[in-house]
Amino acid sequence: MLNPLELNADERAVLDWVDTRSDAMIETVKAWSAINSGSRNPEGLERMRACLETAFGELDDARIDAVELQPSTVVEPDGRVHEQAYTPSFRCRIRPEAPIRIAMTGHHDTVFPLSSAFQSTTLWDEDTLNGPGVADMKGGILVMLHGLLALQRSPWKDQIGIDVLISPDEEIGSLGSAPVLAEIGARADIGMTYEPALADGSLAGARKGSGNWSLKLSGRAAHAGREHHLGRNALAAACAFGLELDGLNGRREDVTFNLARIDGGGPPNVVPDNAVVRFNIRVKTENDRIWVLAELERLLDMVRIRDGIGAELYGGFTRPPKPMSAANAKMFEWTRAAGSSLGLDIRWQDTGGVCEGNNLWAAGCPNVDTLGVRGADIHSDREIVKLSSLGERAKLSAVMLMKFAQGRFDAREARALVQQQD
Repeated sequence: MLNPLELNADERAVLDWVDTRSDAMIETVKAWSAINSGSRNPEGLERMRACLETAFGELDDARIDAVELQPSTVVEPDGRVHEQAYTPSFRCRIRPEAPIRIAMTGHHDTVFPLSSAFQSTTLWDEDTLNGPGVADMKGGILVMLHGLLALQRSPWKDQIGIDVLISPDEEIGSLGSAPVLAEIGARADIGMTYEPALADGSLAGARKGSGNWSLKLSGRAAHAGREHHLGRNALAAACAFGLELDGLNGRREDVTFNLARIDGGGPPNVVPDNAVVRFNIRVKTENDRIWVLAELERLLDMVRIRDGIGAELYGGFTRPPKPMSAANAKMFEWTRAAGSSLGLDIRWQDTGGVCEGNNLWAAGCPNVDTLGVRGADIHSDREIVKLSSLGERAKLSAVMLMKFAQGRFDAREARALVQQQD
């Protein structure tokens, strides 16, 4: 019997096919990057979803549909509160009755709005393409797709059922797609998510949890000269809250509070009657989360005792921590083994960043969430993808999928480790 690190003749033939797709992958990532699919650009998101329907339509047994997402609550800078709608997610289900279930996730939104000057690709050198979303994560979606196209050319494809979910709202917190991520994570044995790896190929290991909040403060407007004493300054209350929030940094190891923005105020001769404070909090453990929520209640009580000031808090933790548990460590062990068979030295490091891997883990689904391309400088106009990594990482996914299908990597073992932990 072959060692799991070794590749048999059928596996090598599949990987040879991936090599033939290099030019097509490069042209596709350029074309997809040229579509502005910023998180708040519904027309561009729908154009991109149509491209995904065509691309994933190449897969045998693919059942493709659009998943409507629930709206989320948004607080505008002036304090108005309304529901934010989202365009649908892209879903592709393959062999749902297969014995092994894998959730594969990604996103087709980017951080670049229509107003951004960064709208096209530039070839910096023969292996470096600069462009919006080339790494995060249109290149990653191509890696996912070609891993699946490779699997269907193998003799073992019928052993694996796939739930693909590609969402339009990851860059703004996955508020709409979170229930769908939870649903597919709950029924999968393992998960594979296609955020970009680092430029050196390292993957993200343990991830912190993250939450975003908006604190709406209301007071009473008054003339700053004639009736200042009758005013109730919402902006002053916002500043006081922000300083107290920032002061929590350093109180608990690995917990960070980021005061991100304060909206409010107006003409200098008017006492401000409204303000909105926006902030992010990162935690490492569930106990950290409990402590944070207690501290937020304390700060809210401090605000509410101010005469004439109303306070309404919106938001919460949307991505729970993803630890390097035994189940997740097993996933990395298999990823490293698959990489070794391709001559890759797969390493990982913990990060404070968050992604859909957090959501899958919260649903009990062990996963590796940086199986996408090698890239750098994401979320900036210097974003790049290393073009050689398109095929390289597609082959990594192909090997993993084929090993799972043959039982050389036991996906159900990883899921069992989660249940033992519970």
